[in-house]
Amino acid sequence: MDKLTKEQRHRNMAAIRGKDTKPEILVRKFLFNRGFRYRINHPRLPGHPDLVLRKYRTVIFVNGCFWHGHENCKYFRLPKTNIDFWSNKIKRNKERDKKEQCQLAAMGWHCITVWECQLKPKVREQTLESLAYTLNHIFLEDRKLRTYEQPNTTDSLMAAEPEAVYERKSQE
Repeated sequence: MDKLTKEQRHRNMAAIRGKDTKPEILVRKFLFNRGFRYRINHPRLPGHPDLVLRKYRTVIFVNGCFWHGHENCKYFRLPKTNIDFWSNKIKRNKERDKKEQCQLAAMGWHCITVWECQLKPKVREQTLESLAYTLNHIFLEDRKLRTYEQPNTTDSLMAAEPEAVYERKSQE
């Protein structure tokens, strides 16, 4: 049984943000300070990704461990009340996340998910540095040098004009 009244529970749930959450702002500040530029909550992409880095063809989702059902995470635990509702809701959220990431991948986007638990103070710096490394790696891989075959003939080294013969003037 819930310890809160229906109105109190409603107020609590309504206060939970979907945008501009603390973990999302941490990631945004880090990336901006590192020189990465992005758009937030792009409306035309599936799933409205939290961050869109067009230059890198990358989207970043900053997911809460509870709402997105982070497997094997100590911060994800189903409530003890209304178990059927919550398990179905989390299951639907996970299915929707997977579907949206598949759609984005089919459109040529790289998808990165940063979990709320990865931004806890003990592991925050490591997570953010890893994120910057991954973005740089994606950028370099997408723009890697492509080799091309150069013909191995001497014909291409010929000048268009006939060879000129120069004579020395003798000194008299």
